[in-house]
Amino acid sequence: MWPNYEFTVPESKRVRYIIHSDAKNEADDQFTIAHALMTGLLDVRGIVAAHFSRFGDARFGAGMTPRASMDEIEKILELMGLEGRFPLALGAAGPLPDEKTPAVSEGAEMIIREAMREDARPLFIGLQGSLTDLASAILMEPRVCSRMTAVWVGGGKYPEGGLEFNAVQDVNAVNVVFASDMPLWQIPSDVYKTFTVSLAELQYRVGRFGRIGRYLLSQMDELNDLRKDRLLWPHGETWNLGDEGAIAPLLEDWEKTGQYVMTDPPRMEPETCRYLPGNGGRKIRVYRELNSRLVLEDLFCKLAINFPGRDS
Repeated sequence: MWPNYEFTVPESKRVRYIIHSDAKNEADDQFTIAHALMTGLLDVRGIVAAHFSRFGDARFGAGMTPRASMDEIEKILELMGLEGRFPLALGAAGPLPDEKTPAVSEGAEMIIREAMREDARPLFIGLQGSLTDLASAILMEPRVCSRMTAVWVGGGKYPEGGLEFNAVQDVNAVNVVFASDMPLWQIPSDVYKTFTVSLAELQYRVGRFGRIGRYLLSQMDELNDLRKDRLLWPHGETWNLGDEGAIAPLLEDWEKTGQYVMTDPPRMEPETCRYLPGNGGRKIRVYRELNSRLVLEDLFCKLAINFPGRDS
């Protein structure tokens, strides 16, 4: 797919991967979608457009945030010359009504379909937003838990937790996934916030490379303007590409045990997103650190290699 690479990733080392993104929510999802699509290690089997209804319904209309995410995903694919190359699916319009009832959607069905497909290669889903569609897939077909691994960018810092954007979108879904048998690699907020860049760095390392690079930079600037009346967020001259945490563990050594701890899954308190004692069960992997500069440099280099001209 990317002929400019002077290296190959052996087919035996590639893993199946589903991108799950609330792409029109802020401005970092787009970077990670592009990065995943340029990464030979990841055989992208589909992309799910996720809701961000808790804060997005007022902007896009009730139930319309998955469509906004889908429109943004399609824009990224067009700018990269990848239209029609990947299956796309709309996620649920909003959060689960409770911890027992799935929000049936194309996205949940795509997850189930890929998980249940016979393929010896491992399957991962990188969750860059809410857990609604994964929780729904688990409730609809519990066997998916033994057939894939979830990497979730979300949840507050351990051990206390606290309000965090991706978690607050659907706490019922968080508790479904925590209580399930699904192998879970969690990237909490204190870890994903280490993927910080300056806008000057993005201008120099991203904006010069292709239509996609120019767009990634410009939509960051647009968000700054959209939120200009807020003093503290966005900062104005820096940004956090936290969704890069979804692919970081796969780019690094999966078994670099010093980076994570295996812990009992908690429950999450709905009102505060604090972690509460759970009910035991399998352990989950909670990351304590990731090599953010390795991952960001990989993104920057892949953009420069694959889109060497401003109009490429």
